Amino acid sequence: MRPRLWPAAVLPVAGALWVFAVRRASGLDGQTKSLQTAVALVVTTAALAVWFLFLSRLSRRIRVTGAVTALVSVLALVALFRIRGLTGDFVPVIEPRWTRASPAAPPPARQALPAAQAPAAVPVPTVAAATPASAPVPPPPAADEAAFPQFLGPSRDGTLPGPALARDWQARPPREVWRVPVGEAWSGFAVARGTAVTQEQHDGEERVVAYDLATGRVRWSHGDAARFATTIAGIGPRATPTIAGGRVFTLGATGILNALELATGRVQWTRNVLEEHRAVSPEWGKSSSPVVLDGRVVISVGGTDGHSLVAYDARDGAPAWSAGSDRSSYSTPAVLTLAGRRQLVALNAASLTALDPATGTLLWEQPFPGGQPNVASPVATGPDRVLVSVGYGIGSKSYQVLDRGGSLVASPLWESPRLKSKFANVVVHDGLVYGLDDGVLTCLDPATGDRRWKDGRYGHGQLLLVGALLLVQTEDGEIVLVEPAPDALRELGRVRVLDGKTWNPPALAGRLLLVRNDREAAAFQLPVD
Repeated sequence: MRPRLWPAAVLPVAGALWVFAVRRASGLDGQTKSLQTAVALVVTTAALAVWFLFLSRLSRRIRVTGAVTALVSVLALVALFRIRGLTGDFVPVIEPRWTRASPAAPPPARQALPAAQAPAAVPVPTVAAATPASAPVPPPPAADEAAFPQFLGPSRDGTLPGPALARDWQARPPREVWRVPVGEAWSGFAVARGTAVTQEQHDGEERVVAYDLATGRVRWSHGDAARFATTIAGIGPRATPTIAGGRVFTLGATGILNALELATGRVQWTRNVLEEHRAVSPEWGKSSSPVVLDGRVVISVGGTDGHSLVAYDARDGAPAWSAGSDRSSYSTPAVLTLAGRRQLVALNAASLTALDPATGTLLWEQPFPGGQPNVASPVATGPDRVLVSVGYGIGSKSYQVLDRGGSLVASPLWESPRLKSKFANVVVHDGLVYGLDDGVLTCLDPATGDRRWKDGRYGHGQLLLVGALLLVQTEDGEIVLVEPAPDALRELGRVRVLDGKTWNPPALAGRLLLVRNDREAAAFQLPVD
């Protein structure tokens, strides 16, 4: 019989059309498109294999030779390359096996070094000595123009009043000041008193590492025996440290909460919040950053029976209050003033709740879609309005909070699929909301949920609003300068600062922009007017 060859042409064309239809579908998010593309490729490949081996009518010798060649090719690819996690759209990150997997070295001897002797790169020393939990907390530092003391900056909303950034990066580009290798993690930097602190994974140790802001030299490091790793999300801690009152507060991916002295890294107190409150870690590890407010450290724990959010005394780690029963997601609680009252607004796994920061008393609560990671923090869009945005096909929701006879009442205003912020937090400028809708920069009217424009594919990166300009950190490691305008995308300049997947939030301390990913960190001096 003659060979049956027409499927060799029909099957690839059918598979290509399937993939084209998936990629062009307007109602699917990037992750769903990637998963359905993978299904199309697997089905097409399997169909070709069945045809070739059993239905092609080719000779036995050709079929055996082809099968052996295909198997050897697959084994060779596996031997030469590895999948190093996925992008935010679930696209595999493939790299040669002969490249380094991580800059981290085996843990060194546990010792403290003076800042002047600290090495410029890993491995870094680990501080073992601890001071008593009753040691007094130093007073807050004086005004520090180069401070970025917590996740999303001094005001916890991703916006800074300045400096006034130069608009022409062609004539005056950002200048690299230092670059160092770091341990794997998705944490960002917190900066105060000339010290930049982040979290890193070094083999079996989860470390808090402090760098000199001006030089990138390591000042101190503290390590805990802990390790979090998943194939999809990567290795290491996720949360950004918080600096307050001369101390550094950190939450590790496995639930270790530390209070460390900013100057030396000495342990002031430590707790394991998951063990204490019998909570289960989310699938991708503990990711929300500590919120330090009024002498208390608030953590999104996710325990049941009144242990969803927990507050500890910042001085000695003593429990202060606990409230709520919803599981935690990945969002950091926001401190907002709505309807004239300051409140702690938390996006949990299946609810949006507001608590009194002093007592943990529930002020109001709204159900929120569950079943997917909720990452971005809530943001105020007016004196009585709060907006929440998540990815995975959900989008944004706006709520109004009113004072009714001394009690706060929240009600939904609108919901829209036009801004689906998967990882990045949104920012508010001149009455409009800017965010990454499945990786594409989008301008949204918070009054109605209508989209003004959508343009610029930056991936699942991060945003910082600096004065009247927007810094967009792309998922693949570029910084883009954008003028946030209500009518269209206005890109002013861009510079590559890192190579590879970059999910870590940037920090801006004065003119110094700190960026990092799971391999290296760098500081760039931005030009100013």
